[in-house]
Amino acid sequence: MESNDVLDKLPRHLLNLIIDQPYANYTNQDHAVWRYILRQNVKYLPQVAHHSYLQGLARTGISIDRIPNMYGMNRILKEIGWAAVTVDGFIPPAAFMEFQAYNVLVIAADIRPIDQVLYTPAPDIIHEAAGHAPIIADEEYSAYLRDFGKAGTKAFSSAYDNKVYEAIRHLSILKADPYTSFFAIQEAEEELDKLSKLQEEPSEMALLRNLHWWTVEYGLIGSVENPKIYGAGLLSSIGESHNCMKPKVKKLLYSLDAQNYTFDITTQQPQLFVTPDFNCLNTVLDQYLDTMAVRKGGLQSLNKALSSASTSTVVYSSGLQVSGKLVKIHEQNQEAVYLGFEGPSMLSFNYQQLKGQGIKHHPDGFGSPVGNLKGISQGIETMSEGELEANGIRVGDILDIEFDSGVCVNGMLLKITCKQGKNLIFTFKDCSVNYKGDQLFKPNWGIYDMAIGKSIISTFAGPADPDAFQLEYPAPVEKTHHILHSDDTIKLYGLYGKVRDFRVNGGDSTILMETWGTLKSNYPDEWLLPLEILEELINLKGQSELEEEIIRFLKNKADESDELQNLISDGLALVTNC
Repeated sequence: MESNDVLDKLPRHLLNLIIDQPYANYTNQDHAVWRYILRQNVKYLPQVAHHSYLQGLARTGISIDRIPNMYGMNRILKEIGWAAVTVDGFIPPAAFMEFQAYNVLVIAADIRPIDQVLYTPAPDIIHEAAGHAPIIADEEYSAYLRDFGKAGTKAFSSAYDNKVYEAIRHLSILKADPYTSFFAIQEAEEELDKLSKLQEEPSEMALLRNLHWWTVEYGLIGSVENPKIYGAGLLSSIGESHNCMKPKVKKLLYSLDAQNYTFDITTQQPQLFVTPDFNCLNTVLDQYLDTMAVRKGGLQSLNKALSSASTSTVVYSSGLQVSGKLVKIHEQNQEAVYLGFEGPSMLSFNYQQLKGQGIKHHPDGFGSPVGNLKGISQGIETMSEGELEANGIRVGDILDIEFDSGVCVNGMLLKITCKQGKNLIFTFKDCSVNYKGDQLFKPNWGIYDMAIGKSIISTFAGPADPDAFQLEYPAPVEKTHHILHSDDTIKLYGLYGKVRDFRVNGGDSTILMETWGTLKSNYPDEWLLPLEILEELINLKGQSELEEEIIRFLKNKADESDELQNLISDGLALVTNC
């Protein structure tokens, strides 16, 4: 990966998901598919897409004639403050969001097979590079993407979300492989359908993904009566970009209610949401953030952290951030009074691990009270050294303190950790902690670090300091398929290569005639290469008889299915300029 100023800011834990773009693996047919779709887009999208799309296409330097190379894209994207990396298909939603928060566009390395030109359920380089990249050149929209990514890094997921992600990834991998059997795809679709019927209460991430789908992927902008396209899923689908404008696709005004609309990646969408402008997207996002645990705090947000069954961060009112797997909440009168974490835990302030408070110091967990001391109205987090001593709290003394909740802490106070005028941690030795007859900490367990804070003001997914916590996003176990083509298919790709070479470098027109002869004899199901040959013949002029033969062939083939009818008729309109 060629580095730049944007990529250099990526945290270490995201790097495992980045792969080298397998540029040499793209076939000449792949480049032809890219060229067909991009040319159709350039012809059609000016009528229906937001004005920033074509402007962005030019600014991002994306070639219409061949699949872009990440090195070339990055040299231009850095001019608008973004970068791109290639990944292996779908990556975990939290990771996808975090890349976005760092102004990095995630691009799936694969390209859709020729039988999915109109629409593909899998992420591919057409969807990412030709769909997402041009729109991010718009500064207002770019800011929305970045803010959305930041929100996504804080959102809680569930075990159910992870199962759905794995099922969607598996299905998309199978569908992207042209040699996958019908039965394998059917089995994967049935598994995904089973999961959808087990739908649980949606997590924060599930609702956020709905908003992402109906804006970033499938959003419309303008008025409900006359919308324009800006969503990458629509911009990269020459089938759905046409269909979405038809009256049969319901158009709804975008609002926070879009969070309640789920989606199916395997089919075109029955309804779409229209935002009046890009500013509205951030307004709705801010409304959603107000419902998230990161802003709400309290027992409700703690329960989200508990339900996630994964690493999360709990923020005390002092500003202390405790990261780990929350497994126990002792509560009283609908308020948390003691929290218990399991496994590696870390204490941080302002998203940086406090010295000596990392996972090596807390390898087996962490526990601490929440609340005020009994009989003291002022929160100890804001007390000065003098005020603490006036209330009998002095470093070096053996303390016997009780919280309003009844939690009792007894031990020698070794030190007080402070930051920015706030008391964050009381560190004890020979300490015991008791609550309602349960001993929550014993003296022989070692040093006891007690978190200070009268309340919990926020919780969010993941550790506060990912690098210090040694967070990792392991590369997905199931890889996208490295497709092994038959000798016959490789010969077909060679024919595509001959036509491409002729278009770029010129040559003897007999190459086109010979290629057409081989094609109609050995590959009668082909439709895209005949279009490319026809285009070159028209440019040469003087080959009207052969042109008519290919046109007859294509029109006959178009009668085989509605999909081929659309692809071929649109292709003929391109190459014949009519």
